[in-house]
Amino acid sequence: MTGGAASAAHGLGQRGPVQAMPIVAMALVVLLFGVFLWVLHRSEREEETLTLIKDVLWVEQNLHFQLTSDEEKLQYLAESLGREDTTPVNYTVMARHIVTVNPAIQRVVRLDPQGRPVRSEPPVEDGPALDDAFGPSPRADAFLIARSSGRRAYSAPYRLGAADTAFEIVIPIFHGQEFAGALAGVLSIDALLTHHVPWWFAQRYQLEVIDPYGAVLGTKSRIAMPEPRRSHVVPFDPPGHGLTLVATLHQLSGNLGRNILIAAIFALTVSALWSLWAVRRHIARRIRAEEALRAEHAFRKAMEDSLTVGMRARDLDGRIIYVNPAFCRMVGWSAEELVGAGPVMPYWLPEDLVHTEEVFRAVLAGNAPANGFELRFRRANGERFDALIYEAPLIDAKGRHTGWMGSVLDITERKRAEELARQQQERLQQTARLITMGEMASTLAHELNQPLSAIASYCTGCLNRLQAGSIRPDELATALEKLSGQARRAGQIIRRIHDFVRKSEPNVAPCCLARVLEDCVALMEADARQQGVKLVLELGRGLPSVMADRILLQQVVVNLMRNGIEAMAATRRDRRRLSVTVQAQDGAVLTRIQDRGCGISPENAEKLFSPFFTTKTEGMGMGLNICRSIIEHHQGRLWFEPAPDGGTMFLFSLPVLSEPSATGALDERAADV
Repeated sequence: MTGGAASAAHGLGQRGPVQAMPIVAMALVVLLFGVFLWVLHRSEREEETLTLIKDVLWVEQNLHFQLTSDEEKLQYLAESLGREDTTPVNYTVMARHIVTVNPAIQRVVRLDPQGRPVRSEPPVEDGPALDDAFGPSPRADAFLIARSSGRRAYSAPYRLGAADTAFEIVIPIFHGQEFAGALAGVLSIDALLTHHVPWWFAQRYQLEVIDPYGAVLGTKSRIAMPEPRRSHVVPFDPPGHGLTLVATLHQLSGNLGRNILIAAIFALTVSALWSLWAVRRHIARRIRAEEALRAEHAFRKAMEDSLTVGMRARDLDGRIIYVNPAFCRMVGWSAEELVGAGPVMPYWLPEDLVHTEEVFRAVLAGNAPANGFELRFRRANGERFDALIYEAPLIDAKGRHTGWMGSVLDITERKRAEELARQQQERLQQTARLITMGEMASTLAHELNQPLSAIASYCTGCLNRLQAGSIRPDELATALEKLSGQARRAGQIIRRIHDFVRKSEPNVAPCCLARVLEDCVALMEADARQQGVKLVLELGRGLPSVMADRILLQQVVVNLMRNGIEAMAATRRDRRRLSVTVQAQDGAVLTRIQDRGCGISPENAEKLFSPFFTTKTEGMGMGLNICRSIIEHHQGRLWFEPAPDGGTMFLFSLPVLSEPSATGALDERAADV
């Protein structure tokens, strides 16, 4: 880590507690706000609970008052029945009045001393129906209690119809001191709750009458809530028998202003916390970005300092604004000496100043070659060197063109190596041709001996005949024609040898490959005849011309033909055949040289074109490597394949010219030599 980064990190560590203070303050605010809400909520719940208890007790007292009022009315009717002056008509009127003015009382029933129903108001159709109207068991228990105690008694609840529940108030009837029966008032629980529980209570609470087994006997509520809240239970006595009143709170009294205030405080707290978190996150991102920027700057500086390529930046006026250490080492001047320098630069050559200034102006005008350009510079010690320069526009972060960025490569050693390699390649090719001709010297001497011997014989014969005076002019003309033919034959052999071995500059020109092959076959004819090899030349129709150096192509073909002839040394003489075929194929001219030798083993196939690799007892192993270099120099390709009938087939292809040469239209023929 750099010193600036370390100090920044140290400063960041010191600011940690300061940055934590807003978080602590906000946490305390949130905590206090939460405590305030909890206290407020608890106070509201306690107030609601107290209100619930008060309201339930009030309802219970109201129902108790109503039942007491009903008892008094039934007691008055029972006392009236105990007097002798009460007629059935009076009883009916009084009972009907009680049922009418008290909606909770469903029916008033007169019981005989044995507890059997005698009369009901409203009336029931028959006796059995009267017995079934309110269930005998609860009535019987209450009747026995009322008869034995002489006071009113409440029966246990029972079903009244399909969906209602009722209980009875049983009042004993006495004639003087004699028990004369009882009067039973049937009260509906639902009707009691409906008519005697006020609307405001039903709006806030759900009121239910529950038996000891938890069954709901009656309910009163105007609002149905799926999830009731707190509840309070009080005994429902009378009528007793374990009945309870359960009031459940299902609607809170709203305080819109307070709720809005709480919501606003909560929203502001959340907003402040979010803002604090966003600011902290932004600061953290900025610190990380600054650290990444410092690391990136250090990384790029290290890359620039470690480059072996010289980097040079210039402004739009051509003044140097930046150089890297590699460029300083290349020219021998320090960065302080170079930065700010303008034309003429200290590393420009005085003798090449005009050309350098022309290139300099072309670069500033935006006409620098995309593939670079070469210039000669000088070092501070006066040494000259070759430089390859690539120039590109220097664009800033806003997309503005602010100058030019150049990369400078010292290519002095590379150019020296290329020139040396070129010279060595030319010497190697010349040496290969001389070696080839040296190997063919004995055969060529034998070939030249035949025409020279014939010339000598014709000259001796002519001289003898002339001295004897016995030769006629026509005989002398015939002999001289034969002598001239042998001289031409010897001259052709010498010309081919001279063309093949002479050192000359490469001359790439339109070339008829068929004629090159004919000359090569003629050159190798004597060597093939001596080795007992049959040469076959097959030329395709309409062969186009190729752009090539005729002498270099002859070197390739002769080398491949000699390799083929030597490869058949162990082949029977009747099978020794070397085929040379050429034809046009897919925009190229394809040449095949096929022998019937021993072939090429797989382990030798991979190294066949390697320099200095050979399977011969004599030779440098450069022939095939030079052949492939020559073919590839002509944008062609050289390879080999196993021959179908044994041996090896070497192939090379050369691209054709855009227009076929007139000399390329040759008829297909086979030449057996």
